[in-house]
Amino acid sequence: MAVLGTSLDPESAQFARDRQAMLESLRPFSELARQVLAAGGERAVDRHHSRGRLLARERVDLLLDEDAPFLELSSYAGAHEPDGQPGGRLITGVGAVSGTECMVIANQSTVKGGSLNPAAVDKQLRALDIAHRNRLPVISLVESGGADLPSQADIFVPGGRTFHELTRLSAAGIPTVSLVFGSSTAGGAYLPGLSEYTVLVKEAATVYLGGPPLVKMAISEDVDDESLGGAEMHARVSGLADYLAEDERDAIRTGRQIIADLRWRRAGPGPSLPADPPVHDPDGLLGCAASDPKRAVEVREILARVLDGSRFSEFKPLYGTQLVCGWGSIAGFPVGVLANNGILFSEESNKGAHFIQLANARSTPLLFVQNITGFMVGSAAERGGIIKDGAKLINAVSNSAVPHLTLMVGASYGAGNYAMSGRAYDPRFVFTWPSHRIAVMGGTQLAGVMSIVQQRAAERAGRPYDEETDARVRRETEEMIEAQSGAVYATGRLWDDGVIDPRHTRTVLGLALSATHSAPVAGADNFAPFRM
Repeated sequence: MAVLGTSLDPESAQFARDRQAMLESLRPFSELARQVLAAGGERAVDRHHSRGRLLARERVDLLLDEDAPFLELSSYAGAHEPDGQPGGRLITGVGAVSGTECMVIANQSTVKGGSLNPAAVDKQLRALDIAHRNRLPVISLVESGGADLPSQADIFVPGGRTFHELTRLSAAGIPTVSLVFGSSTAGGAYLPGLSEYTVLVKEAATVYLGGPPLVKMAISEDVDDESLGGAEMHARVSGLADYLAEDERDAIRTGRQIIADLRWRRAGPGPSLPADPPVHDPDGLLGCAASDPKRAVEVREILARVLDGSRFSEFKPLYGTQLVCGWGSIAGFPVGVLANNGILFSEESNKGAHFIQLANARSTPLLFVQNITGFMVGSAAERGGIIKDGAKLINAVSNSAVPHLTLMVGASYGAGNYAMSGRAYDPRFVFTWPSHRIAVMGGTQLAGVMSIVQQRAAERAGRPYDEETDARVRRETEEMIEAQSGAVYATGRLWDDGVIDPRHTRTVLGLALSATHSAPVAGADNFAPFRM
């Protein structure tokens, strides 16, 4: 297999500009990370520790195998909200527990008591979806006051999906475990209630549908927390608790033993190829995205710093050259790669559809590397069949059954996002670089299209067109699209599973690929009819 070369010059002025632009795009995420790790602030953390409680991240650290990596997901959920606390009051991610890759979901009770806001609901549902599709046992570390009542209108209906997904996991034979460290109230009580294994911490965990104030209001009964829903009551009387833990560390030890006793077996193959590092320095990835979005970037420079040994067997290298396709591996797992080197024409669309079929025939996962402004437009493209050829590619992406991983490194506009397995097409994982942009189209183009439409409408109506108003509207539209297409806005709305430092790309993709192989890896038996 050929080894990819490089033409990047780390000493060049262009590389320096691109590298600096990437570092600048990372800067907002450093501040967001600080807020996420602060976990509600120093006072909340000190108060929690003073009660003898571990923080959510401390619980996760103790649960995971020693020195095991943790692929944290949706870290900045809710970051797009002006007054939101990034992180969604939850920690979610994939890590090894007793040698088994699991989905871990932990309430951050130091942030608003761990109550669930809209971002938390979306984040939890995404975590359960990833667990289901990749056959990952789920461990919930529970301490939450339930729904954030002021946000109830935005969370009540979608929040009920959590319980639906938990039962679907069990029905699919995927174990669910709840370790309850504190309050698990109202709808939150169904989290341990619907889990297959429950561990409650003595004199700390409380699980009830309605707390003492609600019981007093509803049926005039005076009752304390422990009698109503304490750990000992549930262990000795109701039977909700399968295990009664002496303290938090005992609960975590019990949870690890439950996972060990599962004797869980991965259903997919393990890594089968050499997992040697790329021959090119991954630090060069900081200069692999253009500081000027109008300038093209050679995507092979990215692949040369992500694939094992920088090895890449390119498919149809002389045809449809703006879509780079080929075979390689990451962390020893074979992958087929589709990576944008420009806009999609008919040739690229046909090439991509063909390649996806081949990957399914050999049951090989696919990595999509997006830097795409969309399909070609214009009379020549339309006469050449861009609609039917683009439809072939979307058809192939939609019906492909092998795991898809999507990495967005630059633009992700229009139907190009769909054709390159955007979030709507159910890739197993979506990760982005901080430089990426996502929208129907670029702000300048969208504002210009709207302006042309308004001008033509005025001409048809025979009324004068206000150029001053047009200029103002165009400027406001561009500013709006700029704000709504950036990486912070996108990841805050969970359009991806995380924004990553480009230098960590290979590590993140390797962990994600490993998680996908907990489930069977098999290609599609057939595709929908292609329009020829």
